[in-house]
Amino acid sequence: HDQIRRGAAKGVGNPVFYVGAKTGRDGLAGAAFASRDLTEESKADRPAVQVGDPFVGKLLFEACLELYAKPDLVVGVQDMGAAGLTCSTCETASRGGSGIEIELDRVPQRETGMTPYEILLSESQERMLIIVHKGREKELKEIFAKWGLDAAEIGFVTETGKVVVKAGGKVVAEVPARLLADDAPVYEREAKVPAKLAERQKLDLKKILPGQPRVREDLLKLAASPATGSRRWVWNQYDHMVGLRTVVRPGSDAAVLRIEKPGGGWVHVAMTLDGNGRWCAQDPREGSKALVAEACRNLACAGAVPLGLTDNLNYGNPHDPEIFWQLREGVEGMAEACRFFDLPVTGGN
Repeated sequence: HDQIRRGAAKGVGNPVFYVGAKTGRDGLAGAAFASRDLTEESKADRPAVQVGDPFVGKLLFEACLELYAKPDLVVGVQDMGAAGLTCSTCETASRGGSGIEIELDRVPQRETGMTPYEILLSESQERMLIIVHKGREKELKEIFAKWGLDAAEIGFVTETGKVVVKAGGKVVAEVPARLLADDAPVYEREAKVPAKLAERQKLDLKKILPGQPRVREDLLKLAASPATGSRRWVWNQYDHMVGLRTVVRPGSDAAVLRIEKPGGGWVHVAMTLDGNGRWCAQDPREGSKALVAEACRNLACAGAVPLGLTDNLNYGNPHDPEIFWQLREGVEGMAEACRFFDLPVTGGN
């Protein structure tokens, strides 16, 4: 774990770097967009959808690993996910008990005329915020230049505890870092058991099962269902042997990859992806618990020990009391299972 780097901004005067892809208007308020009701009108809201670039992502990945291998160079690092530059500056400053001052004119941009609002909230992909020790800026710039990526010094760490944002030399935003990162108000939203849930949970086999067996039709229906049919059409669309690190191929309980260790030898990593919309629709809490348990079993069948998980909670608009109840129950169920299996949740959406 000698190359683990924390997401904290420390050391007054240390430079703050923006690295990776340029900032565009894509992904503006993307995280909030994902929680809205989607309508015909929202289809035109293209800026809310992020535009990914897997190749640039790979370059950024390699550049960061090379950077982390340099002893005592990186102070803190965080990706620019939801809320982009706003989130990464506030969270790193809050964790470090410090402040950050940035100049938006220095942020690499791929579109002209972007406003401070757009630059701060853009969720363009493949970007990182990195704080390094003062005096070692050249080392970072050389590494990212080698990989053909932008590396712009956009600010520095302060002792104010505030995130100060400037554009054209003028302050356009100033807010205590902890106020956004940790001390923001917690919503107490209305939760309501869905009116149709009790009806869905009633299981009357006489109404479900046909009077006469329809074996052939039912088998064809099961085989055609995305829930039970073959997933081969998915993994056949890409080369899962790139890099010759795949040990267990797609189609098994879990994929197993091998990663070369510094100094020689290999370590094996197993990953699995599980989901069941029907379970969670019938009972979000029990469905979520069952999915975590299923994922753990799949990893165990591959000979691996579960270490952590990333969630993907696509329940819909949380302003709807019935949907918020489902979201809350799903989170609580997942939390119960994680405590039972001693698993951290490393991220998600």
